Amino acid sequence: MTGGGEEQGRSLFGVSLTNRPRWQQFMICSSGFFFGYLVNGICEEYVYNRLQFSYGWYFTFVQGFVYLALIRLQGFTVKQMVNPWRTYVRLSAVLMGSNGLTKGSLAFLNYPAQIMFKSTKVLPVMVMGAFIPGLRRKYAFQEYVSAVMLVVGLILFTLADAQTSPNFSMAGVAMVSGALVMDAFLGNLQEAIFKMNPDTTQMEMLFCSTVVGLPFLAVPMVLTGELVTAWTSCSQHLYVYAVLVLEAMATFVGQVSVLSLIALFGAATTAMVTTARKAVTLLLSYLIFTKPLTEQHATGLLLITMGIVIKLLPENKERRPRRLPKNDDDDKPRESREAGEETA
Repeated sequence: MTGGGEEQGRSLFGVSLTNRPRWQQFMICSSGFFFGYLVNGICEEYVYNRLQFSYGWYFTFVQGFVYLALIRLQGFTVKQMVNPWRTYVRLSAVLMGSNGLTKGSLAFLNYPAQIMFKSTKVLPVMVMGAFIPGLRRKYAFQEYVSAVMLVVGLILFTLADAQTSPNFSMAGVAMVSGALVMDAFLGNLQEAIFKMNPDTTQMEMLFCSTVVGLPFLAVPMVLTGELVTAWTSCSQHLYVYAVLVLEAMATFVGQVSVLSLIALFGAATTAMVTTARKAVTLLLSYLIFTKPLTEQHATGLLLITMGIVIKLLPENKERRPRRLPKNDDDDKPRESREAGEETA
């Protein structure tokens, strides 16, 4: 697992990551991510499937303001920015589009189908990484095998889910597919920013992405009429806002943890971690909300597990010996250097 910025100063909610072993960095960031998004997953399914509120753009809009409040509480100010605002325009458009389409797709897909469909993003993330300026990443064959196994497993699961759930339509598939493409760009763009300017902090990226991205949400909310509809519905059920705030707080922890993973380990490795989280969230969804789990579901999950295991296996390739820094004596004949050492 490699990624840009691994030698840069990083911290996660006051916990220093810089001088820790790589496995500790990975475990701390992954734990924060798992916690945040497991809570987020339960809240999302409760709001969308149990309460039947399907306002993806509006909920993302509310979440953005909760993010800004939490970032302010962390002590971040605009004066601490190291990148120009224009750096975050494209990133914010992709981020808000992905969030809005992801949340909105839950009106047409049940939660397990959605999260498993989005888990296929590891393959487009890897492909896209080869074309993003500043990255141009290349991956080993076994990593592509791992990604393909994930995709096949997720397709099997999605097909099985279509048979067991009435809440499955092509509109939802189209929305989550759009979110999938945006996610492929998102992780690689974030990694490229961290790599090109290692002084970029997680708080800066999240703050700027949110501030620039919020106006992008106004257009679909107005065009679809969701702004008025969502405002009216939520005003009649104010407890929904309490769930949304709890979800946003949990997602905030997860987002900062994800940005730490991207900065330290890269977008592709982070995509594998998010896939593992989605599998865990899926199982919790079936346990908590008592849904039917078929043999085809189990086959899909088995392939997903095998894909993750293959990804974690060490690569079978010869590593080049590390070259030591060159010094002036390296250009001298060996005998001359030995004579000089004896004289010294």
